[in-house]
Amino acid sequence: MNIKDILIKEMGLRPSQVENTIKLIDEGNTIPFIARYRKEMTEEMTDIQLREFGEKLTYLRNLEARKEDVKRLIDEQGKLGQDLIEAIEKAKSLQEVEDIYAPFKQKKRTRATIAKERGLEPLAMMILLSKKLDLGKEAMAYIDPEKGVDDIDTAIAGAKDILAEVMSDNADIRKYIREQALKRGQLQSKAKLEEDSVYRLYYDFTERVADIPPHRTLAINRGEKEGILNVKLVVDDQQMLDKIVRSYINTQNTGNEAIIEEVALDAYKRLIFPAIEREVRNNLTDLAQERAIKVFGKNLQGLLLQPPIKNAVVMGFDPAYRTGCKIAVVDKNGKLLDYTTVYPTKPQNKVEEAKASLKKLIEKYKVDIISIGNGTASRESEQFVAEMIGEIDRPVSYLIVNEAGASVYSASKLANEEHPNINVSIRGAISIARRLQDPMAELVKIEPKSIGVGQYQHDVNEKRLTQVLDGVVEDSVNQIGVDANTASYSLLEHVAGISSSLAKNIVAYRDENGDFKDIEELKKVKRLGPAAFKQAAGFIRLPNAKNPLDNTGVHPESYKACQAMLNILGYSLDDVTESRLDQLDKKIREYGLDRLSEEIGAGQATLKDIVDEIKKPGRDIREAGSKPILRTDVMKLEDLEEDMVLTGTVRNVVDFGAFVDIGIKNDGLVHISQISNKRVKNASDLLTVGGIVKVKVIGLDKEKARVSLSMKGVSQS
Repeated sequence: MNIKDILIKEMGLRPSQVENTIKLIDEGNTIPFIARYRKEMTEEMTDIQLREFGEKLTYLRNLEARKEDVKRLIDEQGKLGQDLIEAIEKAKSLQEVEDIYAPFKQKKRTRATIAKERGLEPLAMMILLSKKLDLGKEAMAYIDPEKGVDDIDTAIAGAKDILAEVMSDNADIRKYIREQALKRGQLQSKAKLEEDSVYRLYYDFTERVADIPPHRTLAINRGEKEGILNVKLVVDDQQMLDKIVRSYINTQNTGNEAIIEEVALDAYKRLIFPAIEREVRNNLTDLAQERAIKVFGKNLQGLLLQPPIKNAVVMGFDPAYRTGCKIAVVDKNGKLLDYTTVYPTKPQNKVEEAKASLKKLIEKYKVDIISIGNGTASRESEQFVAEMIGEIDRPVSYLIVNEAGASVYSASKLANEEHPNINVSIRGAISIARRLQDPMAELVKIEPKSIGVGQYQHDVNEKRLTQVLDGVVEDSVNQIGVDANTASYSLLEHVAGISSSLAKNIVAYRDENGDFKDIEELKKVKRLGPAAFKQAAGFIRLPNAKNPLDNTGVHPESYKACQAMLNILGYSLDDVTESRLDQLDKKIREYGLDRLSEEIGAGQATLKDIVDEIKKPGRDIREAGSKPILRTDVMKLEDLEEDMVLTGTVRNVVDFGAFVDIGIKNDGLVHISQISNKRVKNASDLLTVGGIVKVKVIGLDKEKARVSLSMKGVSQS
């Protein structure tokens, strides 16, 4: 197996891309670093491509290692012939390798192994190798009470058990039945209970395995786990049975057809089909989980990359009923100014008292925006806030934010370090305020899986979910860059090459020595060696550094090339500082990109990135995104009418559509069929969490408080 050739074919890459990327990964470079600063070597593969490449590379290497292991194990039994070696080498998946190894694998005590211990294997082989076998007559020779073979029937039964296991271990049969089940099999679910439930759609449901969408698989799995559904795989049993029989009936055993058919039926029903059913169900589940995890990752990225609201004093409002709404006011830099608890919601309903308390805080600290969490009592709190700000002279607006994970953060070690003398319940309100000011800086403090944007996140493989989401956080943080003089260690530890301990060392150095003056000073941080510096330096930002390049995504290894380019084109670093590069693109065109690239010793992809960075030092790409919708009044379900066009915020994207906050209590659903006039395969291809969209009301169910929305024919400009 040539791993490079497989990667070239499966990922559609050139040989040079594959060879260089493997080399870069094996050298220990991080994905963000490779994607951003080794574009010439990878030929501009994206971080998404690189992560997929890395996963495939790991799988193929594990496959190669398993093949060698299986050959060794079979060889130790003295059974490794050339045919087996070739079959193992040709295997394209771990499953195929395990199928080949199955007959040689040390098994637990089965009916077949017990029969073999009783010396019945030769009798079993007679069924396959003898014509017109008189099984009863031959079985008499194997009666041995000391071995537990008391009579002819016991001997025959044991021989059949051995032969059934031989058929079950046949790799070709397993492969055929698995492929047929995946291609033509159907997943069927039936209700176990009479009463209504959220799984009613699946009470009498059948769909081809090849066609069933991922979210449906996970829903059926959950219904089965909760004891509401009976689920099974349905295939053409006769077709499968015929395949087994055809594989074993030949001229050597003419006359034994009836016995072979009987054994084949037992092998299929007792051994083969149950195993294949598990494999197919597991395969469906793995595919569904992978899809759900990718949707979760895409949504998390959208949430992390939401534009920050800068230079605003924010009041965080954590809604609740009985225990009261927790309030925290933070300054423009996220520093806690004040906090309290008010009770405007049921059962206390102390509306006027709450208004008076919050109005004082708003006036005292000149609050600009109120950030309301979207949890329990959110809409009642929104109604209260809308009424209150309508009664004050100061221009104040509000926004509903995703509060998922705020309670997790509140009780965390990090929250205790940041606010040691603040009650746990108030910390949630602080987080809700700060995630409006800088969503990324606040959300990285929370385990990604606790940020509820996706579907069925509790039904997927937790280790895989964590792996993917950590990658999303890493890519997002490095895409933006991190100010080393202001960032918390929880943000710094997501910078490429920076571990949690290194992040804490950076903060400790900063606390002891003051702000970093230039990028080179990072090398003075305890245990931050050349390797970590190389990976991290390009993603660090220092807004007040003397060298303006320290506040850009230009890597220090390219500073000389950048300076050379500026000199050739008649510029200096002062022009970068003062943003006097408006003619830069024109000068590059006139000079010639090829010529300039060659003279400064930087590849064209790197040169283009340098140019983009120095034109806008300190640029935050998030600011180009859709700004959050700030509101001053509240809308009710009763205010809606069909065909009404509204502007809303995408709160969650799932396989079957997206949920959009249009300002009422419950989010409206844009079904995937209503996103575009063109066919949409995945809602996440067009919509992102935090995105601002215009939608039309196409359906109202006021009894169930459900709103159906459409984007078709609605201008998004």
